[in-house]
Amino acid sequence: MQVRTRLISRALAAVLLIGTGLSTVSAAVITVGPDEAIRHLSDAARIARDGDIVLIKAGTYRGDVAVWQQKKLEIRGVGGRPVLVADGMHAEGKAIWVFRDGEFEVDNIEFRGTRVPDGNGAGIRFERGRLTVRNCVFDDNQNGLLTANFEDTELHIHDSVFSNAPRNGNQLAHLLYVGRIGQVTIEGSRFHNGFEGHLIKSRARRSDIRYNLIVDGPGGEASYEIDLPNGGDASLVGNVIGQSASSQNPVMVAYGAEGPIWPGSRLRMAHNTLIHTGWRPAWFVRAWPDKLPPDTPIITRNNLHAGLGIFTTTLPGDHAGNLALPVSLLSPDILDFTGPFGSITRRFSVALEGTPEEDLRPTAAFAFPVGTSPRAPSTSPTPGAF
Repeated sequence: MQVRTRLISRALAAVLLIGTGLSTVSAAVITVGPDEAIRHLSDAARIARDGDIVLIKAGTYRGDVAVWQQKKLEIRGVGGRPVLVADGMHAEGKAIWVFRDGEFEVDNIEFRGTRVPDGNGAGIRFERGRLTVRNCVFDDNQNGLLTANFEDTELHIHDSVFSNAPRNGNQLAHLLYVGRIGQVTIEGSRFHNGFEGHLIKSRARRSDIRYNLIVDGPGGEASYEIDLPNGGDASLVGNVIGQSASSQNPVMVAYGAEGPIWPGSRLRMAHNTLIHTGWRPAWFVRAWPDKLPPDTPIITRNNLHAGLGIFTTTLPGDHAGNLALPVSLLSPDILDFTGPFGSITRRFSVALEGTPEEDLRPTAAFAFPVGTSPRAPSTSPTPGAF
């Protein structure tokens, strides 16, 4: 009855607005929950209209998959974080949720356990438009979040967790797989416990990755921590990037491994902390000059790398202010990457203020378990992410 009343009210509002010459109706709030008139997410996806707000009450929703076809929509978990468990179900053979083409915001939702026959099951499959994800969890999915390949598409991820790639299947499981879209930003988020696939794979024209904890952890067996196979304009600032000793691949950050390469590609890294705890030397950053356009800019500033491995020795480009330290000075086993450095390491860094790399000055740092805390600007900063 509430659903019917709501639809009638919307229709009456539309008639009134047409009479006044206006073309839009006010947004409705749709509440989904075990004790609500609307108990299924699939029903909410069917009745929601452009501009609506969908509130999902805390609880576990099993096999309740949906395709969202609105042009503008906001979805929020309330009263705790709702957990969406695939439970063998999927929308269109793709994901728990499929977002078709529009402007969407998703806040405080957990997506778990997606499996599909082709091995690319995602918590969210985002096809086109603009998607903003905040305070969400993607756990035990074949791909945590997977996009399509439209250049007019944007993805923005804040304060979220991507974890626990499945350890069986016929496809590589990436915790986050961004296709050939226009832009992705990732901030204040955590990625850990991958398996054979990558923690982050981005084919985007522009990848802005700042203030994240991208550390596979002792139980992880990911390949690359960050893979940028088509190059692009990539900025990596203030991240902690850590490779598991069990990784089968020595490369941690890969740039331009596949092609085709985006025009205007450049890789810029500043104030990251890169950590390798294994006995085999790591390749902290690798670029593929044979696949990149000649003179592709690669710039590194004030990064800290710890553990056995090479950083800029074989990396073409412009490098300054980077510092190597023994991994024993950090405590990766308890996720403490600050170190007892202070003024001792400041003399190794270079100032970014007033340089072409000024936009790489960190203004925040990752704050456990997710999110960021402010980082005061300094003309004499310490290398690394903190």
